[in-house]
Amino acid sequence: MILITETLGLDESEISESFIRASGPGGQNVNKVSSAVQLRFDIRRSPSLPEALRERLERLGGQRVSQDGILVITAQRFRSQARNREDALDRLVALIRRAATPPAPRRPTSPGAGARERRLADKARRARLKRQRGDVSDP
Repeated sequence: MILITETLGLDESEISESFIRASGPGGQNVNKVSSAVQLRFDIRRSPSLPEALRERLERLGGQRVSQDGILVITAQRFRSQARNREDALDRLVALIRRAATPPAPRRPTSPGAGARERRLADKARRARLKRQRGDVSDP
């Protein structure tokens, strides 16, 4: 069981990992060893997550979420496979924690007194300018 918050946890069986060769510098090691990790988590079929959290997680996942609702996290920051596995899992947990906090409801506000005064002063200045553009009288 992977603990996300005090009330939320994920079962390890919901996560699948595959190992791929990492790109970038690393010499011969990068050509021989599959040290990068591709972590896959099926958001839509996860029994651990409530429905509202699933929707927020899909939105937060962005391009990392496939059309089928599978979140794919690729970790290749480190040279060792174990550290990349840990990194991918940490990133998944951080993403779920972000989705677990519901967004604060927006409270409508009205413009302040200073903003109203500036708006009215701007309108008056503009009106004066337009009045000055009136017809030119014959001399």
